[in-house]
Amino acid sequence: MKKELFGTTGEGREIFLYTLENKNGMKAQMIDYGAILVNLLVPDKDGKVQDVTLGYDKLEDYYTNGSFFGATIAPNANRIANAAFAIDGVTYKLDVNDGPNNLHSHFDIGGHKRVWEAQPEGNAVTFSLELPDGEMGFPGNKKFSITYTLTDENELRLDYHASTDKKTILNPTNHAYFNLAGHDGGRIIDHVLWLKAGHYTPVVQGAIPTGEIAPVAGTPIDFTKEKRIGDEIEADFEQLRLVSGYDHNFVIDDWNGELQLVARISEPGSGRSMEVYTDLPGIQFYAGNCIAETTGKGNTVYGVRHGFCLETDYFPNAVNEESFPSAVYGPEKDFISTTIYKFLF
Repeated sequence: MKKELFGTTGEGREIFLYTLENKNGMKAQMIDYGAILVNLLVPDKDGKVQDVTLGYDKLEDYYTNGSFFGATIAPNANRIANAAFAIDGVTYKLDVNDGPNNLHSHFDIGGHKRVWEAQPEGNAVTFSLELPDGEMGFPGNKKFSITYTLTDENELRLDYHASTDKKTILNPTNHAYFNLAGHDGGRIIDHVLWLKAGHYTPVVQGAIPTGEIAPVAGTPIDFTKEKRIGDEIEADFEQLRLVSGYDHNFVIDDWNGELQLVARISEPGSGRSMEVYTDLPGIQFYAGNCIAETTGKGNTVYGVRHGFCLETDYFPNAVNEESFPSAVYGPEKDFISTTIYKFLF
């Protein structure tokens, strides 16, 4: 594990870059600002090592980071309808930042814009953050941690833990954008995706689920068999039109709370593949439909569909849908979850 200065905040706080490396030539690099995954270097079929995540070279660019490149989202990932929810009859109001809704807790003071405390140990680093009762509208004094570990089995493992002294939503995730051709590889439409998900949660305008859990069979949303992302992304299908492509929560088949393989994606040119494991009930597949043109690492210009996200989490707006698995936790129950991104090359 290597630690080096990445930049200094406007308040004078030093931000560090932590590098994990395995015996196979992989490197993962994170910063304590936002517990952000900055770089992920992976060999291809010929041994050429490339960075496969979108991001920035400078700390200052992460102060904006409108697409949430590499960010740890906390306390709640994804959308909440009308930026409000109720627990035990008490209504809580959130930041209205996505039409009438709330997205990713808060754009300016959410977990991805905070300085986390870092604790390196072996080939891992743990980032910790405390969020006080009522901040951003969420009840409870909350403690979050995420441990990044890079294994010799080419797994980037993310272990989450969160606790609270009052009932609240605990639903963190990582918002890395991957491109297995390299972060500068252009559009991701030639990647081939499989999902262990025979159902998804359809949405209305604003990407809020209807409450229905619908079958993917017979629709362009079906990835139960391997399919090139670009094959049907422009299909004449209302769900695709509503969010300009793929940006949907998929319901994991036979979810039982155990860690399991839920997705596999490959890029033919590089020979790289990535498997995703989670113990959570949902995975949000986002094909980068709305990436605003921005200059990223190495002066690469990123744009629409230059990266994809596979975010493991509870369903969007779960707190307002009784039929969805609940992301509400309390003093008697901590949030404990693992996500693994495993690479094959």
